This record gives sequence, structure tokens and C-alpha cells, in this order.
Amino acid sequence: MAQFVKIYNENPNPKEIDKVVKVLQKGGIVIYPTDTVYGLGCDITNQKAMEKVAKIKGIKLEKANFSFVCNDLSHLSDYVKQIETPVYKILKRALPGPYTFVLPGSNSLPRIFKKRKTVGIRVPDNNIARAIVEQLGNPIVSTSIHDEDEVIEYTTDPELIFEKWQHIVDIVIDGGYGDNHASTVIDLTEDEPVIIREGKGSLDVL
Repeated sequence: MAQFVKIYNENPNPKEIDKVVKVLQKGGIVIYPTDTVYGLGCDITNQKAMEKVAKIKGIKLEKANFSFVCNDLSHLSDYVKQIETPVYKILKRALPGPYTFVLPGSNSLPRIFKKRKTVGIRVPDNNIARAIVEQLGNPIVSTSIHDEDEVIEYTTDPELIFEKWQHIVDIVIDGGYGDNHASTVIDLTEDEPVIIREGKGSLDVL
């Protein structure tokens, strides 16, 4: 059964963050808060863990549209081709924030994603998510946790999330109520930004 850990976004407890990081390093799956909906994630360097997440979502890993959650823009060069100045300016304006930016993938993507032309990058405006990634030392591969109820779409109550996922994942973080609006997804691979999904993030950043 999963651990259920309370962490406060204003001031994440380093001991609790460390507990989550150790689970990730051992190939565990975590459910954690972001600035939008709760996410399901694992360590980007652990292919077995990524395969588990894909299986939970009922998809093949190589076809999965997972986001890479970073704690700032410093990891970008590891996974993304060189970014032009106008694109970088948009990223600086928008992040941290409720956006997923689709960018051209580089050759140093994890092996399973090598054929990928693009990657989705997230830097959430959430101290818990960013503290985990910072201490882990590399991004989390992440996907939103959907609810079966089409009306609700996203579960926002961490206790209900734990109830549902306790036998599927290794740790569930209670970071307070989540939002029920997903991130705004913007494709920055072409000359002009393309809005793929309008979510929580305002389009004024473009």
C-alpha cells in the first residue's frame, strides 16, 4: 500500500521531500500536486518506472505523451534542441506557471523517446513539485490523473486520490486541494506559437 505524506506548499519539509525522492530513485511511482491538477510521475532516468506509468495509463510507453517536469529552465538543454531567443523569452515570461510547452526534442532524450521529434516541458508554480525535482537532480516524467467521472474529470481531494490509488502507486502526496483545470499546452516548434489546449494558463504570455 502507498505511503500518504502531507507536505505544505508554502514551506515543503526537506525530510518529507527526501522521502519522496528516495521512492523515485528506487523506481517508485508518485502522485504529487502541481499548480494545476495532481500528477502521476516517476524518475525520467528509470525506464521500468516509466513503463509502469504507461501501463497504468493503458498506453505503450513509446507512444505516451508524457510531460517532463523540471524545477527551472536549466534542464532544458538536456532534452531540447537549441532554443531561439523569442521562444526563450516566452518560456521566461510563462514559467514557473500552468503551461506545458511543446519543444523540439534533442538527441539526448532517454532511449525510449529517441524517435520523438518533440517533448512537452513543464515548470509548475508549485514548491513541492519543484523541490522534488531539484533534489532528485533530473526531471520527473509526468501525466495528469484523470477521473473516470466525465463531469469531474480531475479529482482534487488528495484523500480521495489516495483512496483510489493506494494500491497502484508507491506514494501519494497531500499538498492540499488540487485544481481541476489542466495546463495550457502551447506548441513552440513552428514559427508562430500554436495553442493545442487552452487550460489554466493565460495566453497573455505569448
